[in-house]
Amino acid sequence: MADRDSKPTLRRATNVSLRADLTEEARGLDINISQACEAGLAAEVKKAREAKWIEENWEAIQSSNAYVEKHGLPLARYRQF
Repeated sequence: MADRDSKPTLRRATNVSLRADLTEEARGLDINISQACEAGLAAEVKKAREAKWIEENWEAIQSSNAYVEKHGLPLARYRQF
């Protein structure tokens, strides 16, 4: 599998424990379990990165929100809607 830049990615064998009924059903449906696990893990990593970014930037976000509440949007007069 390649990332968005089409560069080859390193693969690492990993042991995971999955529910037996899910793995049996996935095999019966010809689902690639490794790819499905990787997609799920990628989604969790993305969600964790987003939460971390919000936490790290919370003060700036709050400051920006307070500015907009007090002064309005900086370029609001140029809006055409």
